[in-house]
Amino acid sequence: MAAQDEKDPRIARISSSIRIIPDFPKKGILFQDITTLLLDTKAFKDTIDLFVDRYKGKNISVVAGIEARGFIFGPPIALAIGAKFVPLRKPKKLPGEVISEEYSLEYGKDVIEMHVGAVQAGERALVIDDLIATGGTLCAAISLLERVGVHVVECACVIELPELKGRERLEDKPLFVLISG
Repeated sequence: MAAQDEKDPRIARISSSIRIIPDFPKKGILFQDITTLLLDTKAFKDTIDLFVDRYKGKNISVVAGIEARGFIFGPPIALAIGAKFVPLRKPKKLPGEVISEEYSLEYGKDVIEMHVGAVQAGERALVIDDLIATGGTLCAAISLLERVGVHVVECACVIELPELKGRERLEDKPLFVLISG
């Protein structure tokens, strides 16, 4: 895996802590397993610290985490930068009134939801997930937040799979990644 900033020794530690599992969940896929990153307390802390360093002082009031692995990275980043954490979930997982955004996958469609009132127009958001592949989920998250008047400052992921061209689908929305696979 190539690092975005190979000069920072934390990037190498993070990259080496991510396990690659061939042919999961199906033949031909090289699965980027972050569970091994979570087991390495130094690499996990480095991951959070790199994101916090980037977003502290950027007037971000919302960290929106995409289910499920965005829930791992989002809350500690939100706490450290003084923002609230808003979960973006799969259908029928949030109690109460929600707004939804449908998006396309290579094999069908999916939906993400957010509580009505979780964010307010004019707020500044960071969208976080563990990995960007085709970009469909991040695009849906951006659309969901922008529909209610939130300004998405940037999207952030631990890993990018550049060959799947997800960054291109984000168009003008900035994307920050730690590891490019």
